Amino acid sequence: MTPEEILQYWIDLSDNDLAVAETLVKNRHNIYACFMCQQAVEKMFKGYYANTKNDTPPFRHELKFLAQKTGLYDLLDEVQKSFIIKLSPFNIEARYPDYQNKIAQNLTDEDTKNIFDQTKEFVQWIRQKI
Repeated sequence: MTPEEILQYWIDLSDNDLAVAETLVKNRHNIYACFMCQQAVEKMFKGYYANTKNDTPPFRHELKFLAQKTGLYDLLDEVQKSFIIKLSPFNIEARYPDYQNKIAQNLTDEDTKNIFDQTKEFVQWIRQKI
């Protein structure tokens, strides 16, 4: 694959995750919607990494780690830094029943919609940096 094709691959994955997240938000599947939001951001970081480093992205899921590896972390404002720290645990918590029950009690429809809206903005911010 060419570097352009690799970048487009990651962008397409992120776009698909956002589309799935939107459907999940509408159907009030909050934990899974937030998981897909985390995935969308992760894939944009990986696309940015592949594009700027001309290398395979790290096989890691923690958003702060990926932001640091891409070099974008220092460009994030405090709101963005807080957002990726808040979003990152959904990679794990959405997958395991013990965690699901714990966060399901505190994750409202409004919270989920806000996370989705922030994710769309954040993904767009990364795209603008490419």
